[in-house]
Amino acid sequence: DRYTLILANPPFSGSLDNEAVAKSLLAIANTKKTELLFISLFLRSLQIGGRCASIVPDGVLTGTSNAHKAVRKAIIDGNRLEAVISMPSGVFKPYAGVSTAILIFTKTGAGGTDKVWFYDMKADGFSLDDKRNPIDDNDIPDIIARFRTLVGTHGGSCVQSHEASRKRTDQSFLVPVEEIREHDYDLAFNTYKETVRKVVEYEAPEVLVARAAALAAKITDGINSLQTLIAKSHEA
Repeated sequence: DRYTLILANPPFSGSLDNEAVAKSLLAIANTKKTELLFISLFLRSLQIGGRCASIVPDGVLTGTSNAHKAVRKAIIDGNRLEAVISMPSGVFKPYAGVSTAILIFTKTGAGGTDKVWFYDMKADGFSLDDKRNPIDDNDIPDIIARFRTLVGTHGGSCVQSHEASRKRTDQSFLVPVEEIREHDYDLAFNTYKETVRKVVEYEAPEVLVARAAALAAKITDGINSLQTLIAKSHEA
């Protein structure tokens, strides 16, 4: 309860013995996974009103174990989750190719999550291969600009005119906490986005069959002409 701000990229996929973990952390989520234990540590370390931005693997967003759900519920129901920024796999290459996200939350100790801002980062200014060469595509400036416009209102909920009006087909949007609870606290961007499917019109089967028949007849005529030429050449 002493820190006002925590910015972290904790170790992923590690495992500790329960005997080596403080009981206060296990009270939040009884787990051996380092990525979950660190989130619990951040919650314990922050002052009331303190904020955290932590990079986490996608498993933290979607894991179905009791511990995964307990950590997400602790952030959403017991504190205030503000944003989930999904990042593409490759941002940590050549060291790791795992898909990750940034969780941004405030410790309240009494809930307060209203609407959660989701953003789907597609590029970070570098190629997503092992070379990580600079490229023109970069969503980070847009993420920063949009996040800064999020305004805390009653209970600290995230409400902003531009983001509130964005559709689920956009790259960022707000999701009510009730909907997140209905999806069993799933925090994956794809769970809430809408995909627009274009209607593809195909020609009638009769047209396609007629076209194939005409093509076959043309091929047959060509073969017959070729055979005629071969026969004439032999006679000569």
